[in-house]
Amino acid sequence: MLRTLDIVLIVIMTAAATVTYTIKHKAENKLEEVRRLDAAIKLEEDTIDLLKADWALLTQPNRLERLVTVFAADLQLAPTPSTQLARPEELPMLKADLPPSEEDKKAKDKKAVDNIAAVIEADKIATGSVAR
Repeated sequence: MLRTLDIVLIVIMTAAATVTYTIKHKAENKLEEVRRLDAAIKLEEDTIDLLKADWALLTQPNRLERLVTVFAADLQLAPTPSTQLARPEELPMLKADLPPSEEDKKAKDKKAVDNIAAVIEADKIATGSVAR
């Protein structure tokens, strides 16, 4: 006859086997997903390498020069005149590099005065911990 302890142990072993199988199954699914993602990444890297090689072939100066000579009449290309080229000092200044205007200076000074006034007011608070 089976005792109660034997039945409890059988139930615990069955539960442990079920949990172990479930964990193993989930791990195998994750491993398969990782392999699928690795294959997708490899395919993308190969595609990028192929596109870089294709771009290098398409932008070769000799090839572009031949295309310009073949399609010169259709494209009507002309060299860029040197008067159209701008030097860096001819470009407008960045907004961050502009000197501050008078209004900005006044607003900044007023804000500084307000901050000082707030600090002075905060310093006048009597806490009672120090006799004045």
